[in-house]
Amino acid sequence: MNRDKPRAGFIERFAAVLTESGFPRMPARVFAALLATDSGRLTAAELATLLHVSPAAISGAVSYLVQVNLASREAQPGSRREHYRVHSETWYEAIASKDRVLDRCERSLRDGIEVLGRDTPAGARIAETLAFFEFMQTELPAMLDRWRARKAELSFSRTKRPAPPARSRATALQA
Repeated sequence: MNRDKPRAGFIERFAAVLTESGFPRMPARVFAALLATDSGRLTAAELATLLHVSPAAISGAVSYLVQVNLASREAQPGSRREHYRVHSETWYEAIASKDRVLDRCERSLRDGIEVLGRDTPAGARIAETLAFFEFMQTELPAMLDRWRARKAELSFSRTKRPAPPARSRATALQA
């Protein structure tokens, strides 16, 4: 059975869910397309064809996805084309990288409390936000450890994935 039509439907439905959750529309569509591709890796031209959009739309979407750690750019050996990849641990990596963001937010929130005063309504709201971020910083490492253990139990890593493209001996020596 040809999986293209059902796959396209899934891509649009999942992208719509992401968009309703606050994700920009085109990055949501590109992310869903990468996620729904067996290799997890496509060129801009392949994405543009699959999603019926311009390569420029793909470029902007990929820039967003790379910025939020949900995709990466990869050079194709012997080609000028870049491939865009979603990794099998994309959610783990995206959440794990939030430590730096949370640190910056906490510093800024502390500044806000100092400027506005903890005893003002605005200062109290900011203090509550800071407390939540501090809680997340404390809980996140243990939660990620529990996910790793759960993932190992579920055996996702044994799911058959396509082999990466073959590399020539000369290319392998350069790497």
